[in-house]
Amino acid sequence: MREQNFAGVAIVIPARYKSSRYPGKPLAEIKGVTGVAKPLIQRSFEAASGIAPGLPVYVATDDDRIAEAATVFGGRVIMTPESCANGTERVAAAIADIPAEHDVVINFQGDALLTPPELVRALIEHMTANPRCQVATVAVRCSPSAYQHLLTDQAAGRSGGTTVVVNAQSEALYFSKRVIPHILPGSDAENKPPILMHLGLYAYRRPALERYVNSPSTLLEELEGLEQLRFLHAGIPVAVVQCDPPSWDAIELNNPSDLEPIETILAARKIK
Repeated sequence: MREQNFAGVAIVIPARYKSSRYPGKPLAEIKGVTGVAKPLIQRSFEAASGIAPGLPVYVATDDDRIAEAATVFGGRVIMTPESCANGTERVAAAIADIPAEHDVVINFQGDALLTPPELVRALIEHMTANPRCQVATVAVRCSPSAYQHLLTDQAAGRSGGTTVVVNAQSEALYFSKRVIPHILPGSDAENKPPILMHLGLYAYRRPALERYVNSPSTLLEELEGLEQLRFLHAGIPVAVVQCDPPSWDAIELNNPSDLEPIETILAARKIK
C-alpha cells in the first residue's frame, strides 16, 4: 500500500479496567521471546504502532492505572467517560481529542495484540478506495476444522467466535455468536463451509460514530452482546472486508487461560 493512503487515519485502542471475566486485563503482564513481560496495553500499542510509520495511535481509557501505564511506555492517552458501554462508544468519545484531519478512525481491540498488520492495512485500503463507506470491518473464511470447532463450542453453550453473513456488495446482513448460515449435517458444504468469522477490528468515519452514540442500544445488540449490530439497526451499512486467514492464531486475551498460548505465539514469532 502506498504511504499516502495512511493520510487522514488514526488508530484508537479502547481499554477499560473493569471486566467481568478478567478484571484489570489491560495491565496483565505478557512475556515475549526474551522472557521480558510487558502489560497487555503496551503490547497492543506496539502492535498497532507497527502497522505504518507515523500512523498516530491513541489509548482511550477511563482508568488512571491504564493511563499511567500507557504514559510510562510513551503512549498517547485520551481519557473517556466511565459510562461508555463498549469499545465503539469509547472510540466515539475519544474523537473530540483527535485532530479533525483524521477522518478515518481504526478501532484496534485492546485485547487483540496478535492482530496481523495486513488486516488493518486492508481496512485502510478499503476506506481510502471507498470514500462513501462509513463503517468497515474484517472477516476471514473458516476452514473445515475451524468450522467444526465453532460447532463444538456452540453445542457446549460456549461462544467460540462471531460469524457474519453478507449481501452481494459484501455488506453485513447480520452478525451472530451463533454459527450462521446453518449448514445441514452431511451437506457437501461442510467440506468447504461458507462461514465468515468476524474479527473485532473496525474502521469508522466520524459521522458514523456520531450517529452511533446518538442511537439507542438495541435488543439484538444486547441479546447477542455485539455492539456492531447497532449500526445495522440504525441503517448504517457495515462493509465486510474479506481477508485470507492469518498465518498464526490471532488469539485474543479474554481469560487468564489465554496467556500461555499467546506467549507461545509471541515466542514463535520472535516478538520481544
